[in-house]
Amino acid sequence: MNYKRIIPDAITACNLLCGSIAVFLATQYAFIWAFGFILLGAFFDFFDGLSARLLKAPSPIGIQLDSLADDITFGLAPAMLLFCYLKPLLGWWAGLALLMAAFSALRLAKFNVDERQHDSFIGLATPANAIFWGGICSMPYAMLAHDWMAWMLLGLSLVSCYLLNAEIPFFSFKSWKKDKMTIILFLCGCAVLIGFCIAKACITKHIEFAFFSGAAVIVWYVALNILLLFAPRKE
Repeated sequence: MNYKRIIPDAITACNLLCGSIAVFLATQYAFIWAFGFILLGAFFDFFDGLSARLLKAPSPIGIQLDSLADDITFGLAPAMLLFCYLKPLLGWWAGLALLMAAFSALRLAKFNVDERQHDSFIGLATPANAIFWGGICSMPYAMLAHDWMAWMLLGLSLVSCYLLNAEIPFFSFKSWKKDKMTIILFLCGCAVLIGFCIAKACITKHIEFAFFSGAAVIVWYVALNILLLFAPRKE
């Protein structure tokens, strides 16, 4: 038995555990805490693959376990987060938000068999989608000044379902050599957005604005990639 494989698999299991806790916290309306565990799951998701490469201990079981954990943490958890967030406002219509869990599973299955996605993505990555909705659901209900805003969020969840599986290329940090300038531009924009949100949180004394920076960063990421569709790229 290769005991080195236990380490990456254990880290992946921590990712799954974080997602499970996030689902539970969402049902308890502890939205900021739920988002915190989604972020912690993303931390473990980054290091399970890194540890497998460093230890030279990849395994077919690890790949499958990783997808299962990701669908809990970045599929079911944000879907439940949005469902519980909108249910007091929209009733059972909020159940449409749960479609994100199914479309996230489809996106992860496609990723596992798509040879084009070694160093970039085709469709929005599930962690990015989860971070967006975690940031949105961290905001207090007072921000939804009108009922139509709640319906708009429900509509945006359907847009998320599309983006997860759309034939739209998204850069990743693995494509640094090819997309260096794009990634630098993205990081600069992130610094501005995060700085603004943290400053807003400090001025208003509402920590929710700091968490909202997650949503702002993902909007910037999606917008930048869509703009790149219309810009010629060097091979």
